[in-house]
Amino acid sequence: MTTRMRRSIAALVAGVMTMSLAACGGQGEAGTDSFTVGLLLPSRAVPRWEHSDKPLIEQRLKQLCPRCTMEYANAESDATRQRQQMMSMITKGVRVMILDAADTRALRSSIQEAHEAGVRVIAYDRLAEGPISGYVSFDGAQVGRLQGEALLTAMGDRADGRTVVMMNGDPTSPNAAWFRRGALSVLKGTVKIGRSYDTVGWSTDYAHANMAAAIAALGPDRIGGVLAANDAIAAGVIAALKKAGVRDLPPVTGQDADLDAVQRIVKGEQYMTVYKPFRAEAAAAAAMAVALGRGEELREVATTTTDSPTNKNIPSVLLTPSAVTVGNIKQTLVKDGVYTIDQICTRELRPACERAGLAP
Repeated sequence: MTTRMRRSIAALVAGVMTMSLAACGGQGEAGTDSFTVGLLLPSRAVPRWEHSDKPLIEQRLKQLCPRCTMEYANAESDATRQRQQMMSMITKGVRVMILDAADTRALRSSIQEAHEAGVRVIAYDRLAEGPISGYVSFDGAQVGRLQGEALLTAMGDRADGRTVVMMNGDPTSPNAAWFRRGALSVLKGTVKIGRSYDTVGWSTDYAHANMAAAIAALGPDRIGGVLAANDAIAAGVIAALKKAGVRDLPPVTGQDADLDAVQRIVKGEQYMTVYKPFRAEAAAAAAMAVALGRGEELREVATTTTDSPTNKNIPSVLLTPSAVTVGNIKQTLVKDGVYTIDQICTRELRPACERAGLAP
């Protein structure tokens, strides 16, 4: 994505937010909007959903439309539960749903039912199948490329021909395949993929078990690096390496900038994570939801279109991620207000923080 496009996205989202605030909260017009937006997130296994996305979306919705309300549900990694939650929200009369599908294929029929009931659905963070009205996410291919490039950088001269283990995301998630393709576009032809695993539910426990199997099959000394699709997976990978007695840990990637992952980066256990500015994603989703709730089209919010397996030209916002290593934590996560230095640098980590230039 070009710099010009990123600026356009920021300007458009900001513009829609400003116009929406004026319409919802302007003098004498505060009562013109009063509808409910449903927010359905997929799990608690990934900390960002509860800690970042939920509060940020709720905050933006209130700013955009003070008289609107939000109905929230978490699927706990269970697609059947999420289908039930969607039906409950339809019954309660929500006008728009922001949906991060626990299983994009399994939720297709429920999205169709919502559509038939007049409820507009926005696919959040991962592209759902069925008649969705909008899509907000990050460029998944770029996420994978950032991880692959960082892994090669960390391996340095040792990269050429060395063995890498790929710890991919959940096989039901289209994002996992997107990340994997991006990473392989960088890694193929340079390193040998010794083992590749899918991680059901993005689970730390499954990642631990898969990494233990890779260590047993390849031997710890033959693993030059690990492409872990997100930070929860990275946690399982690192725990398995430690349990196997590996002291000089190979570089391990991640994604989502979870606080414990950032602390692992400071300690030197995890090489990098991918930072996806959740505030911008939440702002775009909220702007879409309010526009759709008012019966407006998404031309003022969407900056591109996306094709799903079932629909074409879905109005979309695809934001740009960035790589975070120990050298730029302050310039990215701290600068953007994701974490303070005090949150990152616990008493135990203060010596490592001082070495990283992060001393409180």
